[in-house]
Amino acid sequence: MNSPTASASSSVSRQQAAIAILSIVAITLHLVLLYGAGTEVTVANWPLLAALLFGGVPLVWDLLLKLVRREFGSDLIAGISIVTSVLLGEYLAGTLVVLMLSGGEALESYAVQSASSVLQALAKRMPSIAHCKRNSKLQDIALEELQIGDVVLVLPHEVCPIDGTVLEGHGVMDESYLTGEPYMISKTPGSDVMSGAINGESALTIRADKLAIDSRYAKIMKVMQSSQQHRPRLRRLGDQLGAIYTPVAVSIALAAWLLSGDPVRFLAVLVVATPCPLLIAIPVAIIGSISLAARRAIIVRDPAVLEQVDNCQTMIFDKTGTLTYGQPELTEQICAEGLDPHFVLALVSSIEQYSKHPLSTAIVTAGRQQGAMLHEASEISERPGEGLTGVVSGKVINITSRTKLAKNRAELLEQLPPQSPGLECIVLIDKKYAATYQFRDKPRREGALFVHHLAKRHGIQRVVLLSGDRESEVQYLAELVGISEYYGGQSPEDKLAFVTNEASKAKTIFVGDGINDAPALLAATVGIAFGQNSDVTSEASGVVIMDSSLAKVDEFMHISRRMRRIALQSAVGGMVLSLLAMLIAAAGYLPPVAGAITQEVIDVAAVLNALRVAIPPKSLVDF
Repeated sequence: MNSPTASASSSVSRQQAAIAILSIVAITLHLVLLYGAGTEVTVANWPLLAALLFGGVPLVWDLLLKLVRREFGSDLIAGISIVTSVLLGEYLAGTLVVLMLSGGEALESYAVQSASSVLQALAKRMPSIAHCKRNSKLQDIALEELQIGDVVLVLPHEVCPIDGTVLEGHGVMDESYLTGEPYMISKTPGSDVMSGAINGESALTIRADKLAIDSRYAKIMKVMQSSQQHRPRLRRLGDQLGAIYTPVAVSIALAAWLLSGDPVRFLAVLVVATPCPLLIAIPVAIIGSISLAARRAIIVRDPAVLEQVDNCQTMIFDKTGTLTYGQPELTEQICAEGLDPHFVLALVSSIEQYSKHPLSTAIVTAGRQQGAMLHEASEISERPGEGLTGVVSGKVINITSRTKLAKNRAELLEQLPPQSPGLECIVLIDKKYAATYQFRDKPRREGALFVHHLAKRHGIQRVVLLSGDRESEVQYLAELVGISEYYGGQSPEDKLAFVTNEASKAKTIFVGDGINDAPALLAATVGIAFGQNSDVTSEASGVVIMDSSLAKVDEFMHISRRMRRIALQSAVGGMVLSLLAMLIAAAGYLPPVAGAITQEVIDVAAVLNALRVAIPPKSLVDF
């Protein structure tokens, strides 16, 4: 499953980590030999020379290749500083620069490499074997050996290995990771099942309708792999500043040499120009922000997102579990004339307490909240195509749908109220129409306030609702929270295509939950996942909101803005001070040794300012 890109990234990460460790060991040995053992400076410098030879030379070579490609980043001047420090005999300073450079690149490589773990997590979640019934015997066979028409047993709480149809058994399956629908879906003989769904407490016997490679789960893996391979590489803040800083610093050093004829001034300027505010202050600000976010139950997996969120102009939401709680509620009880709604609810709740249908919990909860007395049912039946039927207090109660009613009792359709957006069920009492129950997936309380403040507070110019739910449901929620652009019935492939297209036009945030959102999370400039429902979703996103709430999303956006502001203060402030010191060195008033000390003072000031980012402000929410 490892791609060439992932393997190359892993190799680079290991190489940079090895150089960083070598530098740490060399610096430690140098200090021990020099101050602990009282060894001569020449001998004490041997470990530093080894680090510069085996660590500094490869780094400088890589930087020379960047120079040939005209890539002027902040690390380029660090490479020049390494060479300069060797020429000056400042081996300790050179090794410290090697450590900073290799450590930063190791972290960057690790961030890129972590993207490949998405596919690994997805593959790990899928079973590798299936319990197949062949020749009247149950045997475990490899998933790829399953054929269309094979009979497979899915045990309780197992992940369904293949797309198929239920032959035997009654139960429920959790398909929310695949479809975005927030409910446990009832399964009876004749029901369709999808690979990747989690079985409930009852064993189900299914018939394989597709090969494993053609299953829904395999298709999601395919689009995720595609989205990972085409994920854009983000340009980092330090590189953007370094692209300006590096040519200026080198130009000043060259001008000082040419105008004075003294190469020492060239060395002095470059020593002062070592971009530690870029190499240290910005990572310190990022690490401090990651720590602050973690203390607020926000896990930042990819540090690059902290640099990108404040520049995003488009925000795309999934519906289920993000703008809603993912818990259906009974919102309307439309009863036939002459029937008491409370009486009907008591009867319906009495038989729904025996069902595992996704709406049963909502009905029973509503009944208890309204003080309905639940009775024991004398008979219960839930046959395919007939809905739920039971006998309570001598009355036959049937819970069905508008579609099933059209097939079995079409003459009753004219008594039903007009169909409205959302979910519904039809209640019959003694074969007569009694009531229509309508349900909604409850929107988050803070949804509208959060959406309305995005443009004013965060510069979000476009907000989109993208969901796998029915168009009517999506429209209903969009109107509640104030989103004018919405799309329903979206598959993972549709979401990926939409987000990829939007991300190509402007920096885009995608907020979602579930495996079906993972490809879109990967394709967005910034992917934000809610909760811990899926390892795959968490791996695909740059940010994971552990306490699922929109307030936490707002906190993260403010943490990002604060990080950028403080990082820019530290980096730009340090660069300005370094430029002043470079001009002084160019004039001959700051020799190399004094210049190195001056640069260290500037570095300390920049880093101390960057450390402020870890101090929590009074509030991080403004809606």
